[in-house]
Amino acid sequence: MMQYKGYLGKVEFDSDAQILHGEVLGIRDVVTFQGSSVRELKKAFRDSIDDYLTFCRQRGEAPDKPHSGQFIVRIDSDLHRKANMLASASGKSLNSLVADAVAKEVAHEWPSKSDKRQPVRGRRRKSMSQ
Repeated sequence: MMQYKGYLGKVEFDSDAQILHGEVLGIRDVVTFQGSSVRELKKAFRDSIDDYLTFCRQRGEAPDKPHSGQFIVRIDSDLHRKANMLASASGKSLNSLVADAVAKEVAHEWPSKSDKRQPVRGRRRKSMSQ
């Protein structure tokens, strides 16, 4: 994944053409980029985002924002009730409880650059007593 001005780009390698190519995620318009090296790819990604923003400005349209920070979650009514009770008992809003749970899951699957640990899937660490 690549990031620039809040936009994310997904990158793939085309072995037949011997190029790296990608697409900007989370917007309605199709914005692509490509390069034959990592340096070219990064520049093409940034240029594509800048071109998209310029194009939107020229059309007099607001560009799609990658994410608004709001989404609707549909869950079973019993889970909703239990989550609401847990949030209340914890002194949190339901929104805070859900945001914390999502942040925890994302951090586990997609560690920040400062967190050098990688998730270990399919293996359990053995304790010293085993």
